[in-house]
Amino acid sequence: MRKPAIIMLSDAPYEMAGKIAALTGGAVHGLRKRVGKAEFSFDETGPYVRNLFENGTPVIGVMSCGALIRLLAPSLSDKHSEPPVLAVAEDGSSVVPLLGGHRGANDLARQIAGMLGSHAAVTTAGDLRFGVALDAPPEGYKLVNPENAKHVMARLLAGESAVLKGEADWLSNSGLPLSHDGALELIVSDRARQSSFQSLHYAPATLAMGIGCERGAEASEAIALAEAALRDNGLEPKALACIFSIDLKADETALH
Repeated sequence: MRKPAIIMLSDAPYEMAGKIAALTGGAVHGLRKRVGKAEFSFDETGPYVRNLFENGTPVIGVMSCGALIRLLAPSLSDKHSEPPVLAVAEDGSSVVPLLGGHRGANDLARQIAGMLGSHAAVTTAGDLRFGVALDAPPEGYKLVNPENAKHVMARLLAGESAVLKGEADWLSNSGLPLSHDGALELIVSDRARQSSFQSLHYAPATLAMGIGCERGAEASEAIALAEAALRDNGLEPKALACIFSIDLKADETALH
């Protein structure tokens, strides 16, 4: 995730904005005519904030939810590609993840609220009921079939249970309704498999591939070789954690 932009429209929350920037690794952006100190300054709030958002930069607005929603409304389109957006009350009393809850906003809200000693207003159903977001697995895992996440989560929220096939502490230690005879499946495996509508397949980053090539080899040839090696051995490409070769090949375009 990119480093966030902390947006200020006045000097009042400057100290708090600085703390948020330090915590998140982000930078403070301020409205030039009202903010005396900021790493970046802007003259027109709407176009500036929308440009950050449309370029994938997480936005943390130290302002009301309504103000931030109105600023970004013209740019809202695809929730699957939108970066995290949070509104922080000027007095720090509430931190509200508005967009991208499962792409980092909820976690950011909890971190910021923890630092400020305030409240993270997380509203996504899966987080509240089960303490986990099935469409946003933690680092080290990738969801192979994200198109099934909404359907599976809806059925879990409706009271159905799932069987866990494989091992993953973030699933087994969650509040998910797991049972040995669940109608739904949560699969943790680095093996390739056919996807079914009632299952979610999580690929753990467990595979390492060693590969070499002739000097000046075509990238397409190296990619085809890697894909064939995974396919022929029944392995899931999303479980690939890293590629290795000898030092002599470190500058080969095909391997990059």
